[in-house]
Amino acid sequence: MADPTYGVRHIAIIMDGNGRWAKRKHLPRALGHKKGVEAVRNIVRVAGKMGVEAMTLYAFSSENWNRPEDEISDLMGLLRQYIQSDINEFVENGVRLKVIGNYKVLDADIVTMIDNAIEKTAGNDKMTLAVALNYGAQDEMLRAVQHIATAVKQGDLQPDEIGLEHISSGLDTADLPPLDLLVRTSGELRLSNFLLWQAAYAELYFTDTLWPDFDKKELEQALKSFGDRERRFGGR
Repeated sequence: MADPTYGVRHIAIIMDGNGRWAKRKHLPRALGHKKGVEAVRNIVRVAGKMGVEAMTLYAFSSENWNRPEDEISDLMGLLRQYIQSDINEFVENGVRLKVIGNYKVLDADIVTMIDNAIEKTAGNDKMTLAVALNYGAQDEMLRAVQHIATAVKQGDLQPDEIGLEHISSGLDTADLPPLDLLVRTSGELRLSNFLLWQAAYAELYFTDTLWPDFDKKELEQALKSFGDRERRFGGR
């Protein structure tokens, strides 16, 4: 039987298009986000059954704070609901929850819920679900460089000893497999400050499908596209 993942160990998704999905259907924007959460739930289940080791989802960027307050409130409410409703399923299915970005600035009750969920799923090893919250790749790399600078200042590391591995090990994704495939929905053709370092040699896949409509078939197409490509990593 063929590998349904086509060798993809780590897939990341920029989940875009909730608002446009709602607009096209003449529905409130909040319902688009709610439908987007349902798509998250479905895709995590499907990816786990396929055997994907890690999935990183761009849930809330550091730039999303510029959105209207009522939309931010709706998003945070959905985050609360998702954690509460799905944590037991994570445990049952062996999913480890990881959060990248500075989620500690969120409301105290959300931070507590996240910390508890991370602790409760820490021993799971079937799949890691990394959720990017208040995340920006440039900030992530800045923090990694600051950590290196501190090590140099303290005399633990010499400048000429600094290698790529020192940056990689300082990133939020250091304990995840290398990124194989980065998917963006809704037809936008940019990375939007997401996993910039990790995407250096990842395959990119763009689809016009809006995130709420991204289902098992769409995921299979993205994985097949990866399988049809020849990865050279800079070689010939």
